[in-house]
Amino acid sequence: MSAMGGRKPLRVGERTRRQVICGLARGAAAGMIGAAGMLGPFDLWAREREGSKPMRWPYPTRNGQPPIVIAHRGASGYRPEHTLAAYRLAIAIGADFIEPDLVMTSDGVLIARHDIYLSDSTDVADHPEFADRRRRIGDREDWYVSDFTYAELKRLRARQAFPDRDHSFDGREAIPRLEDILALLREAERKGRVVGMYPEIKQRPFFLAQGLDPVPVFAETVKKAGFTDPERLYLQAFEPETLQALGEHLTAPLVQLVDALPATGEPDRVRPSVTLDAAAAYAQAVGPSLRLLLSPDGKDSGYVRRAHERGLAVHPWTLRDDRLPGGAAGVTAFYEAVFALGVDGVFTDFPDTARRVVADVLGRTEDRSGKGRPSTP
Repeated sequence: MSAMGGRKPLRVGERTRRQVICGLARGAAAGMIGAAGMLGPFDLWAREREGSKPMRWPYPTRNGQPPIVIAHRGASGYRPEHTLAAYRLAIAIGADFIEPDLVMTSDGVLIARHDIYLSDSTDVADHPEFADRRRRIGDREDWYVSDFTYAELKRLRARQAFPDRDHSFDGREAIPRLEDILALLREAERKGRVVGMYPEIKQRPFFLAQGLDPVPVFAETVKKAGFTDPERLYLQAFEPETLQALGEHLTAPLVQLVDALPATGEPDRVRPSVTLDAAAAYAQAVGPSLRLLLSPDGKDSGYVRRAHERGLAVHPWTLRDDRLPGGAAGVTAFYEAVFALGVDGVFTDFPDTARRVVADVLGRTEDRSGKGRPSTP
């Protein structure tokens, strides 16, 4: 990816300008999701067309290309997060990358969960055989993933972690391993959809304290699967030490995740958990909280520009259609306002929305160029 030191940007299925405009700008989210179920999960994006060229992107991304769409925990706005169903749907509706968060079982298996505890996103509380596994760590009493073997966790089923989202898919999906996710990506590739993986190693210090290290296991697994192409793999973590450890095992873009912390003595302002200067010493990109990009009144903070000046691409988290910040004019307007900052990609629970807005922006760019939109084939 050229935002990652001169590499070409990965585009979903190497799709063409005509595909983007004709296939997406006219596709409503519900229609695409319904079609994915009828046609098979990858058919929507499998076809290629010849002779089209990429259009200009009007906003100041680092490489001049449209931003990538990263499916945050899969298409987690529509399906229980970190399930094969959520990843499969994300692929079908236009994600460039799927994002699995990875935690480790007591027997050293990497599985996809956002948290080290299980009650929010699984039915663990409904399993009486695991009642005695509940324990307190810090101020939270819960079931913790490192107290279970993978064979035990296979009995659990995923559920929607957000109470106000669709729960009709609860109880259907098992917790996937990293190997299962890699197999899904290979399946998509065979069916014409080349999609990348954007994994996050979660809370490595917690696992190290228990004699478990996710980093070498992760590296060994992706190498065994042959999924080490740096065009298709971003590596992210909040802890700089974890990210640097990943970089010692694999050659892939490193993304320093950056949280927004309260600024000392300034209750309305925030500061980054890792500075841009520090991140630039070892990373190729940053994944900042949206709060760092926009001031309290919704104006550009200058974060993206400063990151680009240091050679860092910017992939903020998390755009959610159902959780807009106060003052946002609407879903489409908010997504485009974030794109207008010059971000190089976005994490979103609703990848179809990001893809649609990108297509709309590209369509307007084509109109302004004087060439007009391509006709529907």
